[in-house]
Amino acid sequence: MTPEKLAEIIQRGEGIEVEFKSAQNGLPENLYETVCAFLNRNGGHLFLGVDDHKNIVGIKPSKIQNYINQIVVTANNPQKINPPFFLSPQNISIQGKQLIYIYIPESSQVHSTSGKIFDRNNDGDFHISKNSSHISALYQKKQQTFTENKIFPYLQLSDFREDLFVRIRKMAANNRPNHPWLEMNDLELMKSASLYQKDYLTGQQGFTFAATLLLGKDVVIQSIVPAYKTDAILRVQNLDRYDDRDDVRTNLIESYDRLMAFVQKHLPDKFYEGPDAQRKSLRSVIFHEVIINLLGHREFTNPFPAKLIIEANKVKTENWCKPHGHGAIDPYNFTPQTKNPNIAKFFREIGRFEELGSGVRNIFKYTKFYSNGQQPELVEGDIFKISIPIAETQHYDIEGEAAVPTETIGGAIGGAIGGAIGGAIEDISKGVTMKVKEKFMTILTAIHANEGKKTPDLINILKVSERSIERYLKILREAGLIEFKGNSALTGGYYLTEKMKAKLN
Repeated sequence: MTPEKLAEIIQRGEGIEVEFKSAQNGLPENLYETVCAFLNRNGGHLFLGVDDHKNIVGIKPSKIQNYINQIVVTANNPQKINPPFFLSPQNISIQGKQLIYIYIPESSQVHSTSGKIFDRNNDGDFHISKNSSHISALYQKKQQTFTENKIFPYLQLSDFREDLFVRIRKMAANNRPNHPWLEMNDLELMKSASLYQKDYLTGQQGFTFAATLLLGKDVVIQSIVPAYKTDAILRVQNLDRYDDRDDVRTNLIESYDRLMAFVQKHLPDKFYEGPDAQRKSLRSVIFHEVIINLLGHREFTNPFPAKLIIEANKVKTENWCKPHGHGAIDPYNFTPQTKNPNIAKFFREIGRFEELGSGVRNIFKYTKFYSNGQQPELVEGDIFKISIPIAETQHYDIEGEAAVPTETIGGAIGGAIGGAIGGAIEDISKGVTMKVKEKFMTILTAIHANEGKKTPDLINILKVSERSIERYLKILREAGLIEFKGNSALTGGYYLTEKMKAKLN
C-alpha cells in the first residue's frame, strides 16, 4: 500500500480496523493485545509513531530496525502470542517522519497474548477471557469463515503420507536451519502447524481439513472432498480440446511440483538481473507466485475446479474463493487477505510463501520483463482470476523442439542455483536438442528440491516412458552429476553428487 493511501487511513482516525500507538518510549506494553484483537476479529492496520489524535509524531530512525526485529521475534513466540503468527512490519515515511506500519489479517484461529484473549470493537481492544459465551461465539465465527479449520475427529496419523513428513522436514530445515520440526514427532509437528485443533464450541478435537489437503493420502483427500482437483491444460494447437493436460488431484505439496513442471514443460524462460546482480528465472518467479495463489488462496469446499490454462498468448488461472472485495487488484493500493491462513503458514515454514501481499507485488513487478512491458491482470470475485501475457508465442512442443535460445536453460529454480544447474547441463549436452536439455533441467531440479527421488517419481514429473527416463538418468550418472544410493529400486533413490553440489555453492 502506498504512503499516500496509508496517510488517508491515518486521517480517518482510529476504529475497529485502525489503531495508533505513539511508541515514543519503546514498544507499548499493550501492543500485542491489539495484535491479538485484530487477529481475532476482522484484521486491521496498526501504526507505530502516530498518537491518539492522528498526529504523526514519528519514531527515531535509529530505533526502527530494533523495533521491527522485536515485533517479528515476539509474534513468533508462543509464550507471547498463542498460536504464533508471522507479522511483516514495514518502515514507511509520511510527512518526512518515520513510522512502522503493520497490516494484521484476520486469522482463522483464536489467539491469546500472555494467556489472555482479546477482541476488538470501535472503542479498542477488550479482554474476553472470562466471557465464555463471547469466546464460544468467536470460535464459531472462525469455523464458519475458514473451512480449512473443519475438524475430522476420525482421521488418524495413518491417513497421512509418511514420506511427506520426511520431505517437509527437509524443506523446513533448508528454509531455516535448526527448525523446531526436526525435533518433533509427526503429531507434535501437526499440532505446531495448527493442523490438529480443538473446537472449543463442541469439544471436538482432531486433524483439520487443511491437514488433509497438505499431507493426506490421495484416497483420503478424494473421500473428504471428491470434487477437489486442479486442471492444468495446454491449449495452443487444439483449441477445441487440448494439446496436453495434467489432472492434479493429490496433496498440495506435490500439486505445486506438478504444476510447476507443467509450466516449465510448456513455457519459455527469460532471465532478469536485478540490482543485487543475481540472475532470476522470470518464469520461475512469476509462476511460483501464480501457483501458490492458485493452491493456497481458494475455497476447497466449492466443487468449482481450479484451472491453469496455457494459451498461445497468455496463461490464465481460475479458482473459487471467498472474496474480500470485487474487481481488478491494484498492486499499490490493496489490502492483502489470506483465504487459508494455516495453509499459508505451512507454506511459509517450508519456504514456499513469503510475507502476505508479496506474491501480488512480485507478479506485477516481473511480468513486465517477462512479457515485454505487458501487465498481468488479477481480478477478485467469487472466482479469482489471474492472466499473465506471454510475449513469445513459442511453447515447448510435446513432440518436436522448442526454438528457444540455449542461454534460457538454467531457470527452473531461478537465481544462482538455476544458473549453476544450467551450466552443468551445457557441459554435458553439446549437440543435443533443447527438448533433451529441458529434461535434464527438470530431473536435476527435482532431485535438488527433494533428494532420494525414485524413477517412478521422475517418470510422473516428466511424463515420459521408463525407457526414456533411464536413458536421461544414465547420461547424468556418467557425467558425475547424480548418483543412486540404496540397495534396490524400491528402497533407494537418486542424489546429487558432491561434484554437482560444488557447482551450486
